[in-house]
Amino acid sequence: MSKGHGVSGKTHTQQQLNHYANQHNPNNGAYRANINNRSNQLNPNNPNHKGQPTSGKK
Repeated sequence: MSKGHGVSGKTHTQQQLNHYANQHNPNNGAYRANINNRSNQLNPNNPNHKGQPTSGKK
């Protein structure tokens, strides 16, 4: 792994290794869902943005 990041098979189970790999693979749905969720959280025009009301102005 580059830059000293990553997980080791000596300290993690295969399930944990697979989960880590999926989270860091741009072709994986879990990776894309996480990125999309983060984008929505940071977008002030998104109703899920912190502090934004869930419904439009009346």
